[in-house]
Amino acid sequence: MAVVYLMLRPRAVYLKDYAGFRTTHTCRIPFASFLEHAKQLPDLNERSIRFMTRLLERSGLGEETCLPPTHHYIGTHKYCTIDAARAEFELVTFSAIDDVLAKTGVAPEAIDILIVNCSLFCPSPSLVDMIINKYKLRSDIRSMHLSGMGCSAGLISVGLARNLLQVAPEGAHALVISTETITPNYYLGTERAMLLPNCLFRVGGAAALLSTSSKKARFRLKHVVRTLTGAQDSAYRCVFQEEDEKGHRGINLSIDLMNIAGDALKSNITAMGPLVLPVKEQLMFAFSFVARKVVGWRVKAYIPNFRTAFEHFCIHAGGRAVIDQLQKSFGLSDEQVEASRMTLHRFGNTSSSSLWYELAYIEAKGRMRKGDRVWMIGFGSGFKCNGAAWECINPARNADGPWATSITRYPVDIPYVLKH
Repeated sequence: MAVVYLMLRPRAVYLKDYAGFRTTHTCRIPFASFLEHAKQLPDLNERSIRFMTRLLERSGLGEETCLPPTHHYIGTHKYCTIDAARAEFELVTFSAIDDVLAKTGVAPEAIDILIVNCSLFCPSPSLVDMIINKYKLRSDIRSMHLSGMGCSAGLISVGLARNLLQVAPEGAHALVISTETITPNYYLGTERAMLLPNCLFRVGGAAALLSTSSKKARFRLKHVVRTLTGAQDSAYRCVFQEEDEKGHRGINLSIDLMNIAGDALKSNITAMGPLVLPVKEQLMFAFSFVARKVVGWRVKAYIPNFRTAFEHFCIHAGGRAVIDQLQKSFGLSDEQVEASRMTLHRFGNTSSSSLWYELAYIEAKGRMRKGDRVWMIGFGSGFKCNGAAWECINPARNADGPWATSITRYPVDIPYVLKH
């Protein structure tokens, strides 16, 4: 029985290393420049500009976030071509891949699995084909491109890589790329719900190398929990790509987004809790559930204390409201959500790659210790809430990475309304 168990148990999956795209000062977009460019759009009126100004002042973003080169041209919409979108993807992705391969010393021909998640840019040949062509990867590589899955797709990619590594040869490598190409997704209309992504999303991307070999590994992947609420119409449409009345395409964010995200989070932590929480917390949660659902007592739902299960939290930097809500729900300290707030301030919402920027922040600050546990939480269209639990094996030795030039200036105070 012991032999059968050892043969059938899932292989452990390790994170060899990761790298985030290092934005350059030439792509920096201060609020004043962003608004000046917006004023040049033919359909935007003064009312829309005032709305975007108020939104930016309360967004939690700073003055050093970056947009792709085409968004720095006056008349942005004229330059958002498919060639420009490809150029942005190559700039972000190839830079991150070069960094992670240099860190790990793994040669391109040693990569067995390639997974790319990019929701809104899906050209032909595909994005994975672009990477295979650039790095001359093997002809038998297993490659996949996940599109349309929103900001939580990074953890979906990690889960997919974990599953594929179970059936790959021992010691195989899986390269996961998480990014969002901003260039072709600039909304040109005046619908407020569709102007939000213009103000929040910024350029960014990350590459992570996973393997079933523990040699020189930095983290161990403990759990991946996925929650999908797309069967409900309101959840399915709360982050929805569509055209407005004038035919301008964009992403419509529902006013019910936070409530839907809260419901998805409850389902996710219900599944994650038994895997990571101490017995005491599980019993408290079970008692609360039985009292409300079975006995019918009117008692407040017990929120487990996840601070007993994790030392670090990487909450998707989707916006200030998302971070505020999760901090309140879990009773987290300001330091425990600092990585999320500072990532939003420095880089903006970089979609699925934001979780890797947050992990890099924690390490750049020297707060990661061997044995520390990390909880990544991502939200995305569909509607999805995904979580991943990691255990640190070997902390970073320095602050090299996307925070290398700015970590000494952080944390910063972020006022509720930023005057500029």
